[in-house]
Amino acid sequence: MEIAVPSLTETVKLELKTPVIDDRPVYVSGNFCDWLPDLERFRMERVGPNHYEFVFPEDLKLPEVIEYKYTRGGWDQVELTSDGNAPLNRTLSTSKKSREDYVPHWRRNGVSLNTGFMPIVEVLSEEFAMPQLNKKRKVYVLLPYDYYEHPRRRYPVLYMTDAQNLFGVGSDYGTWGIDRKLAVLSSRDRGNVIIVAIDHGDKDRIKEFSPYDNPKSGKGRGKEFLKFITDTLKKEVDLKYRTMPHRLHTGIGGSSLGGLLAAYAGLMHPDVFGKQMIFSPSLWLSPKIFFDAIHFFEPFESRMYLYGGNREGANMVQNLEKFHKTLQKQGYGYDRVQLQLEIDPQGHHREERWGEEFPKALEWLFY
Repeated sequence: MEIAVPSLTETVKLELKTPVIDDRPVYVSGNFCDWLPDLERFRMERVGPNHYEFVFPEDLKLPEVIEYKYTRGGWDQVELTSDGNAPLNRTLSTSKKSREDYVPHWRRNGVSLNTGFMPIVEVLSEEFAMPQLNKKRKVYVLLPYDYYEHPRRRYPVLYMTDAQNLFGVGSDYGTWGIDRKLAVLSSRDRGNVIIVAIDHGDKDRIKEFSPYDNPKSGKGRGKEFLKFITDTLKKEVDLKYRTMPHRLHTGIGGSSLGGLLAAYAGLMHPDVFGKQMIFSPSLWLSPKIFFDAIHFFEPFESRMYLYGGNREGANMVQNLEKFHKTLQKQGYGYDRVQLQLEIDPQGHHREERWGEEFPKALEWLFY
């Protein structure tokens, strides 16, 4: 008995968005065309800036599960991940009517990641004094790759927590790989941001990042930690490096407890931080942040990027959407303040996933 091979109807299509400004055409290649990378029949239609669509022909016989990738006309021009690596094949069941995809980076003439664009990593101090906490902490500064080639140029700054997990080999928890992400962004002139990365305090991390007291974790020191950044660290960074110190060019970012701290900074220090990168914030730690958000109204121009994944626990997305909705009601719906909420249905609570989101968030916040 011969099994009928299903075919895709014209109502089923692939939709692709990419931030890369590129004149090369985009093709779909996969197990439906012997993986040939540049067949005119599978060329996507450009429907807007960096926006493409493709509708499979009705007469095309397809396997039940399509495997595919996007190319710019050859396997030396194939799609890449945000840090320049080759992704796994994409899959699509023919029972699906549509699929929206995102490609952050493309191979060009066989080159995936130009290491010449890697940021310059400097140690600002092995033991930077934190008078607000009566402690010392290692602080790194990641400079654009060509920082010293342009002595008159100034740069926006993003302060980030959990430096141990952000670049290089990372820690036992993994790495965001922001050094590689910045190299990819710099290859298209989108990496001109200074990153100031602050080590966390190991066993004191929960207390230092929480702006609220908690029955289990004890007294929160997040307010003092933020005071360290605003009153001590920022002054030193602005003095030593060619920064753009105004609030419109100053951001703060982090994940989990660091995301909670970044959210609180946006509410309580909008005069310092005009941009917030908030990934998977631990809003569960204290419901008081919703109270602070309800009573918040700030006329300053700001941008806030919120991200969370459905596989991070039962309440992550629910709390994040509640926080987003609260901010919208309390003035964050005005044109002067922009909100971007991103939910990943398959997103886990991991450094690797936050690293994938980092380039998208950085571009939205600073470009």
